[in-house]
Amino acid sequence: MKTTNLVLIDHFCSNCDVDISFITSLNEYGIIDIIVEEDKKYISNEQLKTIERAIHFHYELNINLEGIDVIHNLLTQISDLQEELRITKNKVNFLRL
Repeated sequence: MKTTNLVLIDHFCSNCDVDISFITSLNEYGIIDIIVEEDKKYISNEQLKTIERAIHFHYELNINLEGIDVIHNLLTQISDLQEELRITKNKVNFLRL
């Protein structure tokens, strides 16, 4: 994988004033994936929104990691259901023609 789509965890944590152990915990809960290349730990750009949301939940709303995991799973389910609904609506509209 090219490192151009990756963000070094050390840099992200220092820029956002977040403890590295928090990012590691998000990985342990399966909320994000940490990519290791050449003994350096990275996160993908696609995961930044998820991480920023988790930071907001934890540091500003004082939600623990278990709560963040539940919220993340519910938001994922909602997103999946919305996509399924969109596909179903498209099929119905197609059948009406």
